[in-house]
Amino acid sequence: MTRVQNWLTNILRWFDSSAGSDHLNVSSRSFNMIRVLPFIALHLACLLVIVTGTSPFAVGFAIAFFAVRMFAITGFYHRYFAHKTFKTSRVAQFLFGVLGASAAQRGPLWWAAHHRHHHQHSDDEKDLHSPHQGGFWWAHVGWFTCDAGFAMDERRVKDWLKYPELKFLNRFDSLVPALAAVAIYGLGELLAATAPQLGTNGLQMLVWGFFISTVVLFHATVSINSLSHVWGKRRFETSDDSRNNFWLALITLGEGWHNNHHRWPQSVRQGFRWYEIDVTWYGLWLLSKLGIIWDMNPIPKHIQEETQQLDKMRRK
Repeated sequence: MTRVQNWLTNILRWFDSSAGSDHLNVSSRSFNMIRVLPFIALHLACLLVIVTGTSPFAVGFAIAFFAVRMFAITGFYHRYFAHKTFKTSRVAQFLFGVLGASAAQRGPLWWAAHHRHHHQHSDDEKDLHSPHQGGFWWAHVGWFTCDAGFAMDERRVKDWLKYPELKFLNRFDSLVPALAAVAIYGLGELLAATAPQLGTNGLQMLVWGFFISTVVLFHATVSINSLSHVWGKRRFETSDDSRNNFWLALITLGEGWHNNHHRWPQSVRQGFRWYEIDVTWYGLWLLSKLGIIWDMNPIPKHIQEETQQLDKMRRK
């Protein structure tokens, strides 16, 4: 393709992730400026807080929207779509897929395909976001800005391709966060008119409730790539360098127990001991009691015994 055609194709990919897929260089790790302009703009938009100021309601909304979407990413994008650690209905999987897509971390099938690839090649030269291959910044955000990161290997998610609604959501993944941003702005304007005592408005809600909340959510999520293979403790001698980290587990609702996860990714629970806080697991347990999900994969007895044995050895 000519340079102009390439630019136009990358712009079209802002809206349709399948645009020009026949010409996508799936092995390129070069920075793709045109494609990531919306990602850059999202970060720069946070600076509007200088203009909008703050209010307790806007900040509270941002925190709540962060937590809800983090749960959708960790509980469904990760533990359901990538690892199938429990079962749910077709309606629920779509609704939580939509909620996860509002985090602006691409579609559920793209997310699952890349994560499955990560587990197969964790920390080797084929692992696209390993800090041991590309360094901290590459593992944190660099991989997300290249064509290799944009591409999706459909062979890894054949089990999900039978659902046309998921394929649509995955293809037009930018639609959901765009609609979420519009809705949040509308909510802010409504509150400004009906509850002025809250001290907020459309632009302030957009900045805090969407821009800042989404940027913080993104960096919290990818910290598992950049930090959980470098910073923390190794209970299990896995083939990679995955580590458990209490602080990362707090900000990612349980994903920081990464060494546990790489030892037994089939488990719905990543905190293997009672004191390993795994908020995502607590939320999924609640959903199971409500009948929304079922058949959750437990931590097998032999893994529980191995965990206890290793912990006893370390205390000696």
